[in-house]
Amino acid sequence: MPITVILTVIFRFKVPIMVSEGSRMVLEKQQQVLTLIEEITRNDGTSYYEIGNMVHNGRAELAAERGFIKQVRILQLNIPHSRNVIKYEDYVNSHYQMQDESMDHWEEWKRTPEMDQVVEDILKENHVG
Repeated sequence: MPITVILTVIFRFKVPIMVSEGSRMVLEKQQQVLTLIEEITRNDGTSYYEIGNMVHNGRAELAAERGFIKQVRILQLNIPHSRNVIKYEDYVNSHYQMQDESMDHWEEWKRTPEMDQVVEDILKENHVG
């Protein structure tokens, strides 16, 4: 019984799968499920909010360790999977791929004005910002 529960949790969050690409391991392209709100501080001291997940947060932590960004903080975990979150997921999944551990820079998810508004709405829904 506990194994079933563990498998359910793993598949619920769509854990990324590492696949071999030549001599290195890369993340398989897949749909990201966004579950948290982060504050990311760039090296110039400015910061921005991002809707991400634990994998994205882990990559941001790695980017901070490597000096690509100053820091990342999780502001809220387990945000509701609202219509706005689904819209933003669709945008992110169609425009970006999760960076792998061999990244040599931080890729900030640039947003259209429409997606800026969607993110603002997500922040309001979750009483952040």
